Amino acid sequence: MKALNLITLLLIIIGGINWLLVGAFQFDLVAGLFGGVDSPLARIVYVLVGLSALYQLVPFFKAMSSDEVHAERGRH
Repeated sequence: MKALNLITLLLIIIGGINWLLVGAFQFDLVAGLFGGVDSPLARIVYVLVGLSALYQLVPFFKAMSSDEVHAERGRH
C-alpha cells in the first residue's frame, strides 16, 4: 500500500509540474515527451495522473477526518 501511495503521489506531482509548464510557458511536457497530446502514451500518462489523483482522495479524506491535520499544525 505504501508503494502505491508513493507512486500515485509522484504521478500527481508530475501532473502538477506539467500544468505549471502549460500555464506559464504553454508547453505540455507530457505531450512533448510522448509524441503529442493525442498519442497513446501521452493519453495513458494523463489517465494515470487522473486516476492517481482520485486514489489520493482516500488518504486525504482519512487525514481530514482524523486529528492528523491538526497535529501537523502544531509542529510548526
